[in-house]
Amino acid sequence: MGERSVPPERDEISESLNDLLTNVSTMIKGELQGTNNLLELLEKMNTRVAEEYKGFGDVASGLRVFVEQLKAKNGNFDEYVQQIDSMEQQLTEFEAVVSVLDKYISLLESKVQSAYQQHSSS
Repeated sequence: MGERSVPPERDEISESLNDLLTNVSTMIKGELQGTNNLLELLEKMNTRVAEEYKGFGDVASGLRVFVEQLKAKNGNFDEYVQQIDSMEQQLTEFEAVVSVLDKYISLLESKVQSAYQQHSSS
């Protein structure tokens, strides 16, 4: 008589509440696991992108060195280009002198032939 018996409705409420809390706990664990998976994926993606950009940095550094070398070579060629331009100018001047001399020699040849023909006919 002193014993109290638990009504069966109480057990059902307790079991339903226990099931609810278990389900909520499972749902929260699932959500947290999903978030954790997304964060791990993001970390892997960030690592991959960092490796890619590191490679790009190495390529850019190599290209910078290559461009500097080309610039130095181009600077050396500038001296030769200036020499070629100077020689071209001298050649143009030389051609003008040769042309004047050619005309002068033609004129002299004409005079010599004219004098020779006059000397031969007399």
